[in-house]
Amino acid sequence: MLPTETSTPLPTPDITLLFTGVIVPARCVQSSIDARNNADYVYDNVRDIIKSADLAVGTLNTTLSDLSTHTGCIQTYVLVSDSRSARAAAKAGFDVMSVATNHIKNCTGTSCDDNYNRAFFDTLDNLRANNILPVGAGKDEGEALQPVMVDVKGIRFGFVSLGMVEPMVFAGENKPGIAPLTDDNLRSAIAAARKVSDVVIAMPHWGPEDTSDPNSYQLHFAQVAVDAGADVVVGNHTHVVQAIQNLNGIDVFYGLGNFVFDQNWDLAHQQGVILLLHFRGKEYTGYDLIPTHVDFDGTVHIAGKDEAATILQRIKDASVRLR
Repeated sequence: MLPTETSTPLPTPDITLLFTGVIVPARCVQSSIDARNNADYVYDNVRDIIKSADLAVGTLNTTLSDLSTHTGCIQTYVLVSDSRSARAAAKAGFDVMSVATNHIKNCTGTSCDDNYNRAFFDTLDNLRANNILPVGAGKDEGEALQPVMVDVKGIRFGFVSLGMVEPMVFAGENKPGIAPLTDDNLRSAIAAARKVSDVVIAMPHWGPEDTSDPNSYQLHFAQVAVDAGADVVVGNHTHVVQAIQNLNGIDVFYGLGNFVFDQNWDLAHQQGVILLLHFRGKEYTGYDLIPTHVDFDGTVHIAGKDEAATILQRIKDASVRLR
């Protein structure tokens, strides 16, 4: 008899994706980075957790340009940082960075040249130079809306990111910037991601600051994303943790709080969660939350037992209010 070939099916891989709250190594965090001439310390206490994920995704809400003049440790809405923070994020283990954020075109000094887009393009270039894929911004609206797809253990994960907070940074037909969060854009971005991905994750930058309760715009866009076919929705911007909601079987995480920032006027703004999304192959199987605390200089810690309980209770209470 001729020998016959038999094949053993490969086991379905277990995959964990990690997401954080907003990353803003600007102002007083940047001053601390300047004093140490190193940005790596920010992630020293969480680096192992970030690296342990199969794919780590952040949300960046500052520019990273070596041409920017740093503001110093003052209260300002001009949020600028430099390439050291891109290198630190890569060393920490980040693979993808949402940049459809409201401060992603901030600039000072010579980074404001070229009609204020120099710092913006430097940011994208510095991320890519460190093997971090930016999603949600580009040289025009069409590019900004393009999904980023990453193959993890043979499963194609597609990411789209759109922002609604600051129209001045919106991309246009011939204008660099971020993908504007509209119904049509959200639907088309998710559809484009679906064509090349097994799993689609929408990352809107949305909602009011300083409240754990999503507003009507967030609730609306969450439903649009779910109806358009997103498998998970992970939002940010609000600087405090927000509710979690299940819409038609799809988990929506409205806001993960601050991960790296200097907002220390109350504990709520120094707190966030690391979100772990678990998959068996392309099947979403659930999530875990790891509460975090960030110091004034940007150093991130895993929250202690009591603080962690407070953070999780705040999310639970806000989630209950949505029912």
